[in-house]
Amino acid sequence: MKFRSNPSQIRGSIAALMTPFTEGGAVDHAGLTNLVNWQIASGSHGISIGGSTGEPSSQTIAERAAAIRTVATAINERVHFMAGTGSTKLDETLELTAAGRDAGIDAALIITPYYARPTQEALYVWYKTVCEEFPDLPIVAYNVPSRTAVDIAPDTVYRLYRDFDNFVGVKETTKDFEHFSRVLHLCGPDLLVWSGLELLCLPLMALGGAGFVSATSNIAPAAVAQMFEAWEQGDFATARKIHYGLHPLVDLLFVETNPAPGKWVMAQRGLIESGFVRPPLIEPTPGGLTKMRILMDAGSEYLTSTAGFTLTGASK
Repeated sequence: MKFRSNPSQIRGSIAALMTPFTEGGAVDHAGLTNLVNWQIASGSHGISIGGSTGEPSSQTIAERAAAIRTVATAINERVHFMAGTGSTKLDETLELTAAGRDAGIDAALIITPYYARPTQEALYVWYKTVCEEFPDLPIVAYNVPSRTAVDIAPDTVYRLYRDFDNFVGVKETTKDFEHFSRVLHLCGPDLLVWSGLELLCLPLMALGGAGFVSATSNIAPAAVAQMFEAWEQGDFATARKIHYGLHPLVDLLFVETNPAPGKWVMAQRGLIESGFVRPPLIEPTPGGLTKMRILMDAGSEYLTSTAGFTLTGASK
């Protein structure tokens, strides 16, 4: 919560944390704590939970709120914490955002409502409602049109940024790089923009991005954090080297639907109890595993060491 009053500090490599489940399918709170500690020790600058990589749509609001509390306790203000608190329903979004505020999150990441395909005016009203309900909490829009079937337009981002002091940024998970540029051109350099697409993490920095909310950080947090730091220090050659070196691991994560491949890798490396994903997802198929092993070997140089980090016991 110590970053809440100055959200401009929420920069760098933010790990888009996967939600570990026990073999029986329950949220593994001990595993969550383990992952937070490993991420921080590995150099991640922040933690996010409740984005697409965390399987939020397969969890109840109560489960998501409990996970946010667990992560907030584990972080203990060591790094910034941006929690996904959005839902396709407004009442659930407000309920979960309130739970996150009370747990001590630094910013709320609110996904565009999925399936309903609201207009731009409807999106403005949606975020206006959230901003007015939580005036002292930084609000970040989460734009992921590949999953929601709606794209929050640069003009809508600008309206929100202009009208509400606590609307501070947007996580952009779109392949339309022109979209990034138009958002920053309209809003100016003080708007915080993070990339949620792995291979656009580094390119966004050239436009003035604040960093990235990275799924790859689940398996290579040190390398992803070092890529950001190298860019910030002007060591562009090192940043590019890491960017290209991470390609096999990025491809691995999306051999089948994220986060199933990444969970398999993490379970194999002893970071989580199991690779369980909730329906409608399934664990990787035999054909997928063959491809994943090849890619894991190709990117092995960038996998962060798990030495000294073992699962401390699963929640029952």
